[in-house]
Order: sequence, then C-alpha cells, then structure tokens
Amino acid sequence: MTQRILFITSTRIGDAVLSTGILSYILKTYSNSRVTIACGPLVETLFQGVPNLDKIIVLKKQSWKRHWIKLWKTAVGTQWDIVIDLRNSAVSRLIPARKRFIFGNHIDQTQHKIVQNASVIRVSEAEAQPRLFPTPEQIAKASTLIPDGTPVLGVGPTSNWIGKTWPVENFKTLVAQLLESGCAGWRVAVFGAPGEEDIAYQLYNALPPDIRLDVIAKGTPGDAAASLMRCQLYIGNDSGLMHSAAAGGVPTIGLFGPTNDKIYGAYGKKTAVVRTPESMKDLIGYFGFNPKTLTDTLMRGLKVEKVAQTVRNLMH
Repeated sequence: MTQRILFITSTRIGDAVLSTGILSYILKTYSNSRVTIACGPLVETLFQGVPNLDKIIVLKKQSWKRHWIKLWKTAVGTQWDIVIDLRNSAVSRLIPARKRFIFGNHIDQTQHKIVQNASVIRVSEAEAQPRLFPTPEQIAKASTLIPDGTPVLGVGPTSNWIGKTWPVENFKTLVAQLLESGCAGWRVAVFGAPGEEDIAYQLYNALPPDIRLDVIAKGTPGDAAASLMRCQLYIGNDSGLMHSAAAGGVPTIGLFGPTNDKIYGAYGKKTAVVRTPESMKDLIGYFGFNPKTLTDTLMRGLKVEKVAQTVRNLMH
C-alpha cells in the first residue's frame, strides 16, 4: 500500500540539507511512499531529484503568514499517512494524518542539528545521515563546470554574513600552501552564492589560470551541490555549501568563529571543524552586539597554519 508522506522543511540551505537525513530514512523505511515536500523557494532545487517525489510545494513567505494558509489549503484534502514538520507549524496539526512528527520544545536544541532532526522521528543519528539527491540535469551541468580530470579542491571563501567570513587573503595563502604540498597537481574550484561574487572572484583571480574552475553563482543550489560532489576535498566557511559538501560525502572542513559549531558544524566521518581561539560567546556574547551593523569579519583569530594542519590530518 502506498504511503502518503508530507515533509515540511526549511527555507535555508544549510538546514534543508541537514533535514535530508530524515527524508533518506523515510524513503528507505517506506519504499512504496509518495512524498510531498514543502520548502522555501531557495532550496527547492535540492529536492527535485528525491525518489518517489509526488510534488514540491514552494512556500514563498507572505505577510500575515499567508504562505501557511496556502499550504493548509493544498494539504487538507489529503489523508496523509505521515506528516513530518520541522517548522513546528499549525498546518501539521490541522490536516488529517495517521502519524505526526513535529519539531517542538521537547527536542534538545543544544545538540547538533542532525541529532535534533533524528529525535523528531525517534531514530538514532546514524539512521538520519544527510544525503544529496541531484537530478540528471544537475549532474550534467556539474560535469561541465567541473570536467573530468585531476583531483579538485573545492573552496568556499564566502558566506551570507561578514562576521563568519574568514579573510580572503587567508584563503589565498592556504590554497597556495596546499598546492605546493598535499594537493599538488590538483585543480581548484571556487564556489560562491549569488551576491557573494566579489570575495569569491578575489580568490579565483589569484589562482593560476590553468587550474582554476569557476563555480561562482553558476546556477541553483542544486547545481552547486552536484558540483561539490565532484570535488575530492572542500574547505569553506559555515554555509549551505559546507553542509552540501559534507552531505555529498566529500571530505569537508568547516571554518567557525561567531557561529555555533556544536549545532551546525560540518557533520560526518569525513569532516572536521576548525574554529577561532575565541569562543562564540567571546565574539558575539557581549552587551550591545548587533550583527546587522558589523562591518568586518570576526574570524581573524583563526590562523592559516591551524587550518592547514587540520587539512593534513583529514587527508591522512
């Protein structure tokens, strides 16, 4: 018998990628399921290749929370077998469902997001490992952006907030060192989201033309995720790119300072986190701190050699 499943997930790339662990578990457990995914417009392409996909409902934020009304109208006419709601919305409580799994106050939100998500559906974190679902079209585009050839070091020197963006000069120094030892003969793919091109191209333009690959704002998050899967190593700031690389099985090193690596650190057996000597509390926990008025990075305390040593440890 076909199981009808509604999966309500995040609007942000990192959270959406981390939520794929639950989705993967459900797909394996209910092999005859038909899945409907409700998500934000930014992350839609990350779910287009999900097996057994019925449809994606894009929740574009509207005033007075009318996007939730849209979802309710779409979902209320179906008898759902399972509803999984990581947004803790009223919708999941107001539609017919045989089982409901809702992210709420009973979840320990001090644990890593993977553990939190696993707790929602009452499975172990080992059963809720994130994965990517690239479409054939995304895989094809990735192969044009990163053609077959020598190994590829993926680098994400940008983020959506200046405070957690390691100085691009440090990335330049780090990559130059790795190309001399450890990654000699490799190509370097530079990643960056739309709106982050300036910093990304500073690194790209500093690389030898014969080894650099431009994956800066070259498509959707789904295209970027598929491209990351073609890398042999990824180094980047705390971002959706970092989570996508880790979910794609790529050895991944995430750089942290003013954000919480205990909850959002790169996750998996092939990952490592490097953070500033200062704690998150040291960097942003003082009275009067306002992230919106910040004009410079808070990551200067993280030294190149510390990151380089972590790369060497992971590669060995």
